[in-house]
Amino acid sequence: MPYFLPGRSVLDLGAGTGLFVRAFAEWFPSVSVVAVEPSADMRAASGLPMLAGDACSVPLPDASVDVVWMSTVVHHVPDLAAAGVELRRVLRPGGLVVLRSLFRERPDGIGLFRFFPEAVRALASFPSVAEVAAGLGFGVERLEAVPQVTASSLAEKASSVRWEADTLLRSLSSEEFSAGLARLREAAAVESGPVIDHLDLLVLKTVGGV
Repeated sequence: MPYFLPGRSVLDLGAGTGLFVRAFAEWFPSVSVVAVEPSADMRAASGLPMLAGDACSVPLPDASVDVVWMSTVVHHVPDLAAAGVELRRVLRPGGLVVLRSLFRERPDGIGLFRFFPEAVRALASFPSVAEVAAGLGFGVERLEAVPQVTASSLAEKASSVRWEADTLLRSLSSEEFSAGLARLREAAAVESGPVIDHLDLLVLKTVGGV
């Protein structure tokens, strides 16, 4: 990604168990990453140095990072305006916010909806791109759907899918989940190849480029 240039400082906000902290260390070894995560359990499970905090209370000095990275986090932020104030505070001039997320109006990249069509209704609780940008008080610089391999095959996906472990599937009734799982297993019996989903990458810039 062109945003993670050598010498830059990145805030991984809502870092979870450190998936992207580790990935960035491998992909961008010249980038400094600071991880912030609100859950004590997640911080402990990560085994990595992490700070306690969230989008509305970032434990970093003013103008201390060049990029804020948030992966599947923004739909959990209760007050986008307050978060926007914090993000602008910790960002250096010209800094960017890079969001990896689902957005309400863009469901097409998620393969699970093919088998569990009722799960689309879970996106009603997700913000739109415009709501995120306006709520945080940033402008949109770039929006693209980025492919990622989420399973080696539909058979692997069928063996690992869990109702309680997926935000989208938790909106289903037990009957809807069972029917969708049957459709998934039926397809897995005749289809091969990796499962590729698309999550959106939304890059936000300070309004006016400040």
